[in-house]
Amino acid sequence: MNAPAHNPLAAPSRRGLLATAAGFGLSLQLLAVPAQAADGDLNRRKMIVVICRGGMDGLSVAPPIGDRDYPSLRAGLALSDAALPLDTTFGLHPQLSTVHALAKAGEARIVPAIATPDRARSHFEAQDVLETGAAGVYSTTSGWLNRAVEALSAHRKVDALSVGPTAPLILRGKVQTASWSPGRTVDAEARLPLLLQDLYRNDPLLGPALARGLATETMAKDATAGMSGAPSPSPSRGMAGAGKGGGGQQGRDAARALGSALAGFMREPGGPSVAAISLDGFDSHANQAGLLNTRLAYLDAVLDGVHSGLGPEWRNTVVVVATEFGRTARANGTGGTDHGTASAALILGGGLKAGGIVGDWPTLKSNALYENRDVAPTLDMRGLFKGVLADHMGVDRAALDATVFPGSAAAKPVTGLI
Repeated sequence: MNAPAHNPLAAPSRRGLLATAAGFGLSLQLLAVPAQAADGDLNRRKMIVVICRGGMDGLSVAPPIGDRDYPSLRAGLALSDAALPLDTTFGLHPQLSTVHALAKAGEARIVPAIATPDRARSHFEAQDVLETGAAGVYSTTSGWLNRAVEALSAHRKVDALSVGPTAPLILRGKVQTASWSPGRTVDAEARLPLLLQDLYRNDPLLGPALARGLATETMAKDATAGMSGAPSPSPSRGMAGAGKGGGGQQGRDAARALGSALAGFMREPGGPSVAAISLDGFDSHANQAGLLNTRLAYLDAVLDGVHSGLGPEWRNTVVVVATEFGRTARANGTGGTDHGTASAALILGGGLKAGGIVGDWPTLKSNALYENRDVAPTLDMRGLFKGVLADHMGVDRAALDATVFPGSAAAKPVTGLI
């Protein structure tokens, strides 16, 4: 259903920003939870979950440039010289300049070997487990973030926010939801094909031929959308110069506008405390260098918009970036990687405790790889989410173990983050 008329999403200036970003694989949804009590400090706390769909490659997000096996495993995809250094072992992808600056300020950390409990390499199954928070696939129909908001509603007013025509699974559940979807901008270049379709609609020869041609053109654009402006990797330097790519200034501006608009909603008095965003396009079976150049630039710009847009509220905010699974440690024969197991997550926020990596690094030695092909997981994704929900949002451990993440007592919350 549509959001209430007084909802700040209806403000014209913000609608313009979100309409610009509507075509970039986003989801946002509004959840309203009745208040029973309020805590002054906890009431200011905010949490944003960013889901990067498609299986984001952790070895590109946080390349282990100090791991001796990394260059040979990754061959032409290695980022050894181009990575933005964090310490002697890890760096960040050159497109993640905002994340790098925040990390240097003690406000961003990497989680280099994290995975859900599921070990299947199916997008559908892995995304289901990531968003439901369950131990097994298709075992529940509600999302863990919805259940977390429900648990918090017993103590204070909590609203959660997302944008798009439907709620992502992570936000579905008992809590009543309302959706708001920004309108799409008009593509002037699409006018001629539409006119031609109308003109030849009843032509038995030209009508079907035009339809086939337009379908082929669309598929070609979709297949190469992630490679716009990206340099080709070289065997010696990986993606040297990749920081200059990223899909164009227009895409980064749209992403930054989206992040800034979301921040604007969350910093308003009485605004939402929880948000979830979905970014698509991280499935990098081929031409991974160019695709990730574009998608990580977009992710970084969204985070830049959130950080700058929140202003003083950044100190009360934690952002977690996660994906359903990682990629294979070795590159394949088409300049890409295939479905893997552990990936890298990011955690950012003004109240974050400075520190090194979160979790352990298993190394890339042949006997340390999972099934001799993937980065081995050392941290359960539920433990990271639990740590943020407990220490930052105030969800109690009993609710986390039994309700938010059912049957997960063995997955202990990561402590010391906030």
